[in-house]
Amino acid sequence: MFKEFLDKLLAPAPAILPDEEARLALTALLVRLARSDNVYSDVERDRIDRILRTRFALDTGATQILREQGEGLEAAAPDTVRFTRAIKEAVPYEDRTGVVEALWQVALADGKRDDGEDALIRLAANLLGVNDVDSAMARKRAEARA
Repeated sequence: MFKEFLDKLLAPAPAILPDEEARLALTALLVRLARSDNVYSDVERDRIDRILRTRFALDTGATQILREQGEGLEAAAPDTVRFTRAIKEAVPYEDRTGVVEALWQVALADGKRDDGEDALIRLAANLLGVNDVDSAMARKRAEARA
């Protein structure tokens, strides 16, 4: 199911992804972050669902389907660079800061800061082209919501 999409992500010069595929790449990135500490908890799944529902105006069923597809893609994809590159090409800068904020929301969902999650967010923010100041502001907004 994900082979064609992964082929697009792995292409040397990928085309800009359609909205639906950009959503899937974002979802896979959120799942990758949630799984990065080897504990993918219900609270993290719930936070991902809430982010997807709000960001994309989805109903509960569509949200669950998108998250499950993101989980499958994340498990099949070789690295984080592919997701971030796809998102960077498809999403304007202002919305990419929102992606960093969403990553922080997932990282903070379980009430614990994890060094691995922090490192993955720093990497993702850098690969998304989000500067340090905007990334720090995104973290502060996520902390205020937690």
